Amino acid sequence: MNLLRAAATVSGLTLLSRITGLVRENLTAVLFGASAMTDAFFVAFRLPNLLRRMFAEGAFSQAFVPILARMKSQNNEAEVKSVIDQVATCLFWAVLVVSVLGVIGAPALVWATASGLARDPEAFDAAIIMTRWMFPYIGLISMVALAAGILNTWRKFAVPAAAPVALNLSVIACAWGLSSQFERPIYSLAAGVVLGGILQVAMQWLALGRLGLIPRIHINPRAAFRNPIAREVLQKMAPAVLAVSVAQISLLINTHIASRLAAGSVSWVTYGDRLMEFPSALLGVALGTVLLPSLSNASARSDTAQYNQLLDWGLRLTLVFAVPAMVGLGLLAQPLTALLFHYGKFTDRDVVMTAQAVSGYAIGLVALIAIKVLAPGFYARQDVRTPVKIALVVLVITQLLNLALVPQLAHAGLAWSISLAAWLNAGLLFWGLRRAGAYHPLAGWAAFSAKVFLAAACMGLAVWWSSSLVDWLAWRETPWRRAATLLGLIAVAAGIYFSVLLALGVRLREFLKKAEVK
Repeated sequence: MNLLRAAATVSGLTLLSRITGLVRENLTAVLFGASAMTDAFFVAFRLPNLLRRMFAEGAFSQAFVPILARMKSQNNEAEVKSVIDQVATCLFWAVLVVSVLGVIGAPALVWATASGLARDPEAFDAAIIMTRWMFPYIGLISMVALAAGILNTWRKFAVPAAAPVALNLSVIACAWGLSSQFERPIYSLAAGVVLGGILQVAMQWLALGRLGLIPRIHINPRAAFRNPIAREVLQKMAPAVLAVSVAQISLLINTHIASRLAAGSVSWVTYGDRLMEFPSALLGVALGTVLLPSLSNASARSDTAQYNQLLDWGLRLTLVFAVPAMVGLGLLAQPLTALLFHYGKFTDRDVVMTAQAVSGYAIGLVALIAIKVLAPGFYARQDVRTPVKIALVVLVITQLLNLALVPQLAHAGLAWSISLAAWLNAGLLFWGLRRAGAYHPLAGWAAFSAKVFLAAACMGLAVWWSSSLVDWLAWRETPWRRAATLLGLIAVAAGIYFSVLLALGVRLREFLKKAEVK
């Protein structure tokens, strides 16, 4: 299998997901702006979304995929299918309990997450109602994560990568068509989230059906919880919850802090996070998705050479694409925010405030993507203790940075804290792999890095000079002119970057030669 081709497939579908996601956020900004009500929705969505990333897509995937890859290579189909059934049963009943508790405890959860919303009783009440609507989404998306783990292990990457598109389209359709049907129009977004979860499950189950791997959920979960493989997955999940969820826990704490700042702060940070996630998902999610099964297979075969080559390949690809993305996102924070959100109820002030958050997030973009490469290096070796220790350190440092930066930078300080802590996280993960002898950088890193940074600097100078000539906010009434100008500038910047790389002797085809795995 060619990893670059697989990564390109995932990245392309992730691009579609992020484009529809940006359309979703754009529509939210146009219809609802950045207000106490949008703060209420983002708070309500963050709670199930946090648990989704922690338990379903995060800890569960990191624990389940390496074990499933091992079982697939060592056991027959019937035994593998039995393990899938047992794990699915455990996951289903566990998340069902969590969902019920979340619905019951919604008022306390909203208060703990964003007590600042209580200044507006209507917004606080709306957040509680939407939290109750969306908590069952955890159960739906947990089944999606289970299916995605199975499909990725069988190297069927397309359907899991495309599934988020269903969520985005569902929210777009409900916001557009149902907002006038609710007493509080913001509720249409919550309805879209639930419908999107149902559509995602349907997509994944159809794909599993073609492989004959649809899990059977048993009525009595006791036997499933006694299954040794299922217990192993649960044991691996427990510490992995924290290890893979540092950013999500930080975002939850940041939401609480932002709710106590100026009205709209939660929305500004959330819109900025969405913009930052666009490049991080295109590369980080794609690399993490395709690398984990391959690293797990290499580790199961004790093929240290291929394991090392896979990590090195992933980190070099990260540098090539993430460095220019970081420079571009930082320099074009305001133009990009204006292009995507500066319509309807989204004001000039909202653009400026959101752009401040985008600039803060841009600082950590390379590190955030590198984490997606480095963390699977530990989980493929079934080492969860090291990432846990690192996660605890990073979580504490993030909050210390919040104490120092938020009083000076307000909501933008929250983004800066996430970014600086991401660099610490990536650095400690890299050092941990080196210390364990699991990763040895291949030759040529110094010259390769210098060429990438020089090309990014040339691109950055051109972007800075060109963007300073345009008053992006003044072009609100001519959106097509603004869009054409910005997209043209981005195209020219990309041309400069890759031309300089080519002139310096960096050939992207080199990555093709290193992307084949067994």
